[in-house]
Amino acid sequence: MEIITGVERRRRWREEDKLRIVAEAERPGARFVAVARRHEVSRGLLWTWRNQVRRGALAAEPPPSFVPVRVVADLPAPAANGAAAPARPAPPRRVEAAAVDGRIEIALPDGTVIRVGEEVGLATLRRVVAALRA
Repeated sequence: MEIITGVERRRRWREEDKLRIVAEAERPGARFVAVARRHEVSRGLLWTWRNQVRRGALAAEPPPSFVPVRVVADLPAPAANGAAAPARPAPPRRVEAAAVDGRIEIALPDGTVIRVGEEVGLATLRRVVAALRA
C-alpha cells in the first residue's frame, strides 16, 4: 500500500529511459505488464511510448558529428596603416537552384554562407550556427 501525503507530481521521463523501457518490453518473451510494473509506469503510458517509437516520434538523437567544410575564398588582409579594407562583395544569390533541389542558403552578416539541404534537422542546424557564432 502506498500512502501519498502531499500533492502527487508527474514524473518527467528522459527519452533515453523511455527508449530503454520500451526496448525491454519489446524483447522476446518479455511480459508487457511485468515491465510496466517493474518501472512503475502505467501500461497505457508504456503503450503510448511504444506507438511513438514505432511512428518515429520518439527516437534517440544521433550523436553530434562534424560536417566537412570547404573554404571557397580567403578574406582580404586588413590594411596595416589603419585604412579601411575594401568592402567584401555580397555572396551570389542562387534562388532558383535552391528552390529546385530543396536547399536553403543562410548568409550571415560576416559573409559566411551556409547551404542546408532538407535532410538536415533543426537541432543540427542550431548547433552549426551556434558553433559559427562562437
